[in-house]
Amino acid sequence: MYDYQLATSRNIGWVTESEQQLLKNKRVAIAGLGGVGGAHAIMLARLGVGRFHLSDFDEYEIHNFNRQIGANMQTIGRPKLDVIREQVLSINPEAEIRVFPEGIGAENVEQFLDGVDLYVDSLDFFVMEARKTVFRACHQRQLPAITAAPLGMGCAFLAFTPDSMSFDDYFGFEGLSERDQLIRFLVGLAPTVWQRHYLVDKSTADFDSQKGPSTPMAVDLCAGIAGTNALKLLLGRGTVVKAPKGMHVDAYLNRSKVTWRPGGYRNPLQQVAFAVARKVVGKS
Repeated sequence: MYDYQLATSRNIGWVTESEQQLLKNKRVAIAGLGGVGGAHAIMLARLGVGRFHLSDFDEYEIHNFNRQIGANMQTIGRPKLDVIREQVLSINPEAEIRVFPEGIGAENVEQFLDGVDLYVDSLDFFVMEARKTVFRACHQRQLPAITAAPLGMGCAFLAFTPDSMSFDDYFGFEGLSERDQLIRFLVGLAPTVWQRHYLVDKSTADFDSQKGPSTPMAVDLCAGIAGTNALKLLLGRGTVVKAPKGMHVDAYLNRSKVTWRPGGYRNPLQQVAFAVARKVVGKS
């Protein structure tokens, strides 16, 4: 017999009994359930979040095994959405889950965000149009939205809230080609670009083919950092690093830093980083 109070009892101490009940009634939207998305959903389910909007239209393949929490021999060819939904329900059979198997776009973003308390961005790095659509809708709704990107063996975290710089103002994608948007997204996520120091085979990071290497350590770091900040935002306590500030943690380099780029993409340092990255990517 499932018992929510008993299942979440080991959270108590870090959260109060009343806060745990608040989490039970919070609704979190997650778009993309591949690399970090599945890990985010499981992390938040174990935290005790009780309501989810989940979206993904992809199926598991064997090349997902190195990092995706739902990928194994039994799930090859199965929709990621179905697998993660089942895993969340296996942790909390009482969880309320609304699914969006068609993905997220302008035609359904309002339904996807309806009644939501927090959006956790988990779309593939190279998916820009859907990402811009969701973040703009969050900004219009004054809805907190976070992203935790797995880079190398680390995590780059950004939070966009009603009292922070907006996603569009921070990145400034308007007028850029798709390739340049991706480059600006990368240097905006992680102004330090620490991960470049230990990429041993640069040919594997291919913007034109829209693919790159990944590690399971980065995914789990992202889930922990995103989950911690989700707790802060959902409970309204603790300090969240908000745009134009961000946070980069790299376990391989034993480094962490709160980044700050006043003006976002307009910042002179970001403009230089963008110009350098364009040259580097052009040589790849």
